[in-house]
Amino acid sequence: MSILKNRRQALDDWNYIFKAELKKVFQDKGVLIFFILVPLAYPLLYAFIYNNEVIREVPTAVVDYDNTALSRQYIRNVDATPDVHIVAHCTSMAEAEQLIKNREIYGIVRIPSDFTRNINTTQQAHVGVYADMSGLLYYKALLLANTNVSLAMNADIKVQRKPSTTVEQDKVTQMPIRYEQVDLYNPQTGFAAFLIPAVLILVLQQTLVLGVGLSAGTDNESNRYRELQPINSHFNGMLRIVFGKGFAYLLVYLWNIAFVLEVVPRIFCLPQIGNPLDLWLIAIPFLLAIIFMAMTVTFLIRQRETGFMLIVFASVPLLFLSGVSWPGVSIPTFWKYVSYLFPSTFGVNAYIKINSLGAEMGDVKPEWHALWIQTFFYFTTTCIIYTLNIRRSRRRFIEMYRERKERKRK
Repeated sequence: MSILKNRRQALDDWNYIFKAELKKVFQDKGVLIFFILVPLAYPLLYAFIYNNEVIREVPTAVVDYDNTALSRQYIRNVDATPDVHIVAHCTSMAEAEQLIKNREIYGIVRIPSDFTRNINTTQQAHVGVYADMSGLLYYKALLLANTNVSLAMNADIKVQRKPSTTVEQDKVTQMPIRYEQVDLYNPQTGFAAFLIPAVLILVLQQTLVLGVGLSAGTDNESNRYRELQPINSHFNGMLRIVFGKGFAYLLVYLWNIAFVLEVVPRIFCLPQIGNPLDLWLIAIPFLLAIIFMAMTVTFLIRQRETGFMLIVFASVPLLFLSGVSWPGVSIPTFWKYVSYLFPSTFGVNAYIKINSLGAEMGDVKPEWHALWIQTFFYFTTTCIIYTLNIRRSRRRFIEMYRERKERKRK
C-alpha cells in the first residue's frame, strides 16, 4: 500500500508541476512571445527575404579604363546575360561608388587600362567586380555573369589564335570535354533552398532556450532565495520536477515543429522530398536535447535578461559550426568538438539530409544517436543541478523552521 501511495503521490506531484509550468508559460507574455510568436514570425521573415532564389537584371555600372573594342565587347556580353543590366558608364571608381551609395546600382565592373594589351601579349588579364553585399544575391548574379562571359571570351580567343582549322577543331578547342551541369537538390542554386533549412532548426533551438531561460529568470527574480523551484510540498522530488517541467515545454513546442518544419517549406516551395515520419523521429530527441540543455543552463540565469546575453550572440557562430554555410571539413578540430555540445549541429544536418536530400533514417543514424546521447547527457546534468538545488532548499527550509521555533520560545 505504501508503494502505491508513493506512486500516486509522485503522479500527483508531477501533474501539479506540469500544470503549474503550463500556466506559467501562458501567463508570462515574454515566455509566450518566444514560445509562440517568434517561432511563427521568424521563419516566415527569413524565408520571405530569401524567397527569390535568383535575381535578374542587377543594375550595374561600368568603369572602362581600357576603352577598346575588346573591352566594349566584354561589356556587351555581360549586359546580354540575364543576371546583369548595365545602366551607367562611369569615368572613375569614385563616381560609381557614389551611385552605389545612392542605391542606383548594386554592382560595379572595372576593366583596367591594360586589359587588351595583356590579352594580345598572352598575359593574364583581370577584371574587377564589386557588389553591394547588403544582399548576397547581388554578388552571386554579378560573379556568375562575369565568370561565364570571361570563360566564353577566353574560348573564342583560343580559336582566333589557331588559324587554318576546321569547324570541328574549333569546337574541340572551345570545349575539349562537353559537359552538362546539373545542380542536385537545389536546381535554382538559390540561397533559400540552401540556407533556410538550417536557419529553421536554429530558430527552434534559440527560441526554446530563450523561453526556458526567461521562465527560469522569472522564478529566480520572484524567489528571494534565488532557487530554481519554489518551496512547495509538490516540488519534493528531482525526477518529478524535471519531467514535469520538461513535458510541459515539449507539449507547448510540438506545434512549432509541425509549423516550422512542415508548413513553412510548403509555403515558400522549399525542397521537401523526405519522409515526414523520419522528420518526427529526428525532431523528438532534438527537442528533448534542447529542453534539458536549456534546463541545465538555467542555473546561470539569475535575471530575465541574462538569457539574451548568453544565447542570442551564439546564433551566427552556431550556423557556421553546423557545417552548412561553412564547409564542415574546414572547421578546426577544436571548434568541431565544441559544436558537438549543441543539438543544432546534429539537428541541422539530419534535417537537411532527410528533407532536402531525401535520406532515410538509416542514413542519419549517426545524427540520431548523437541527439539521444545529448538528451541523456543533459538530462543527467539537469537532474544533478535540481538535486543540489533541492538539498539547498531543504537546508534553508530547516533553518527557517528553526528560526521561527526559536522566536516562539522567546
